[in-house]
Amino acid sequence: MNPVKHVAIIMDGNGRWGIKHKQSRNAGHREGLNTVDLIINQCIHNKIEVLTLYTFSSENWKRPKNEITFLFKLLENFLSKKINEIIKKDIRLKFIGDLSKLPIKLQKLIKLSEKKTINKKSLQINIALNYGSKIELINTIKKIKQKKIQLNEKNIDKNLNTKNLPDPDILIRTGDTHRLSNFLLWQLSYTEIFFEKKLWPDFTSKDFNKIINKFKNVKRNFGSI
Repeated sequence: MNPVKHVAIIMDGNGRWGIKHKQSRNAGHREGLNTVDLIINQCIHNKIEVLTLYTFSSENWKRPKNEITFLFKLLENFLSKKINEIIKKDIRLKFIGDLSKLPIKLQKLIKLSEKKTINKKSLQINIALNYGSKIELINTIKKIKQKKIQLNEKNIDKNLNTKNLPDPDILIRTGDTHRLSNFLLWQLSYTEIFFEKKLWPDFTSKDFNKIINKFKNVKRNFGSI
């Protein structure tokens, strides 16, 4: 039985869900937060150590301005209203990506949330925000050069946004889209990938646990026989 330490998720399909239900794309993003709550609780129940959520990519700036504004406001409200619940659940929040381009109010909330949860241990949630894996790898190589240390696999691991964390065991992508979309390209080299047809707001605890159980019985060779 394979242990599950780290689950990464591309939460795809919120906008399509909103349109499918004759609402706005933003309504789908709001609905998707309920699924986030469900999956956080399942991670704690399954004693998973790390959950990484692809929230906003470095390419998502191409979206309509009103949708971007709504997404950032949604995250602001989530952090403001949920932080005490997150602390009670012993969850640590960590944000990865270029946060300097985000609204100032959101940047302050992010720093405060990270500070308040820094010693929590039941689950670490990495929120990938304005994140792109190619940019992360370029910045990692720059750090290694600045430190004047050898460019090798070990030092790349130590200087990524996910340093000191296990690589994802599982990647889940909802929304019936079969690509990685510039997400954790280095870290996913031996990850088991599960593409789900359901849109993110329709993804359930049962769906999540089905994937966890399936993973536990996968034979993982890591290059050997």
